[in-house]
Amino acid sequence: MTPSSYSRLKWFLILITLALSLVPLFVVGYVIHREFLHTYEDKLTENLRLMTTNRRDAISMFLNERVVQLRMLADIHSYGEMSNQAYLDRVFDALHDTSGSFIDIGVIGQDGGHLAYCGPFDLMQVNYSEEPWFHQAMLKGLYISDVFMGFRNFPHFIIAVKRQEAGRTWILRATIDSDIFTSLVRNVRTGQQGDAYIVNARNELQTPSRFGGKVLAKVAIPDAGNGQGVEIHTWKRDGTPVIAGITSLPNTGWRLVIMENPDEELSPLLRTRSLIFGLFGACAVMIFIGAWVTVTSAVARLKASDRERAAMDAAVLQSSKMASLGKLAAGVAHEVNNPLSIIRESAGWIRDIINDGELGEGEAVDELQEAVSDIDRHVERARAVTHRMLGFARRMEPLHEDVDLNMLANQTVSFLENETRHRNILVETRLDPELPLITTDSNQVQQVILNLLENAIDAIREDGSITLTTRTEGNMVALDVADSGEGISKENLSRVFDPFFTTKPTGEGTGLGLSIVYSTLSKLGGTIGVDSEPGGGTTFTVRLPLACPHFPGCKEEI
Repeated sequence: MTPSSYSRLKWFLILITLALSLVPLFVVGYVIHREFLHTYEDKLTENLRLMTTNRRDAISMFLNERVVQLRMLADIHSYGEMSNQAYLDRVFDALHDTSGSFIDIGVIGQDGGHLAYCGPFDLMQVNYSEEPWFHQAMLKGLYISDVFMGFRNFPHFIIAVKRQEAGRTWILRATIDSDIFTSLVRNVRTGQQGDAYIVNARNELQTPSRFGGKVLAKVAIPDAGNGQGVEIHTWKRDGTPVIAGITSLPNTGWRLVIMENPDEELSPLLRTRSLIFGLFGACAVMIFIGAWVTVTSAVARLKASDRERAAMDAAVLQSSKMASLGKLAAGVAHEVNNPLSIIRESAGWIRDIINDGELGEGEAVDELQEAVSDIDRHVERARAVTHRMLGFARRMEPLHEDVDLNMLANQTVSFLENETRHRNILVETRLDPELPLITTDSNQVQQVILNLLENAIDAIREDGSITLTTRTEGNMVALDVADSGEGISKENLSRVFDPFFTTKPTGEGTGLGLSIVYSTLSKLGGTIGVDSEPGGGTTFTVRLPLACPHFPGCKEEI
């Protein structure tokens, strides 16, 4: 797999984990929140409905009590008594002592003029025969007026009851204290955005509104039915959402409006929702971190496992190549050696004829002599190649002997001392003095070191350096052979141990050196690795076990 494939796999697993973890979490949270919100809203609506109903009943009771008081006064007192100013004053004082909700009281004859009046205003000369409330009271017998300015020139409303006695018709009229009535309505307001007021049929305020204005100002509210039930309406007031309970007041043309801001009433729920969202967010972050750590660790292990498997596959493939090549090399070497022997014998026979002088002398004989020499030289070169192939193919079992890798490295360096001096190549050794002895075949290990040094010399050619380093790695010892040559390109790096692969010019290399090294180390239970950058030199690392593995037929040194 490529690095991008691992990255895609990691993100795919992270997204799957998050989806399987977060989606159920948020679905459950959403369902719980929705149900809780609906329940809370239903509770809010029911509370508002109950509040509106209770306040309507309280206002109706207040008005009914005032009506009952006036009717009782009209019923228990005669026309003569009530039309007497002094008597009416005593009645008003007694009424005011028991109920402070009346501002004034008056007895009005059927012609609309006052027969007696008790109150703070000078209304004795006022005639109400043209006033709407007078006609309504005469017609219906009971009338509760809307708020109006009247002769007092300030907003008020009155309750009037009609009384008939001995052929006389008169009206007992009283003005209700607006402050007491308004407080009765205002007491129900809740919160900073709550409001409560009464409007008439023309949507004119009968009591002040916190946000709608003063008495007699018009306000915009939804239309409500004329029944005694409570209707719940929602709308926006200056961009602020409101919910209102609206109900009609009996015996009047009024409607009671109690208004609340749902956001204000739902603020505990909103705070709880914010807390839940915060907890969900923290859980989501924790789940993401857990998924990231877990998936990253799993992908890293998968990547390491793939690398190990790729290395094992490469090793198996390389061993398979070596085994196949060994069989092929043995067959080719035997097949080639026979014709080479015949060619060499024939060349020797020609040389004998030339040396005996049977062909005489001349330029052609000299050229023939030179051709025979070329034949011998190339036959010898071919025999050397087949000899190396036979050596590669021959399964030589390793000896078991104690080997000092440091001493073996120094000895091998000394073999090539003249060549390195001639090419001005500095060979430096950094050998671990505490390096333990290993049990292996010294001859085959020395051949490995020799091949690697020769490759390093060929890579440098002239004016460079070679460094040999030994160290202990667990139950193995390691030898680094580093050169300052031109390095190996990336496309060739994976092929350096393939048989017959070489970067040398044609005729200068067979491509078997590193293959033989690889095969030899495999037999000894060791490994070889390479690290190189173009222009940065090459380092071959040989690792050998402290004890050579036992093979069938393996020989012990005596």
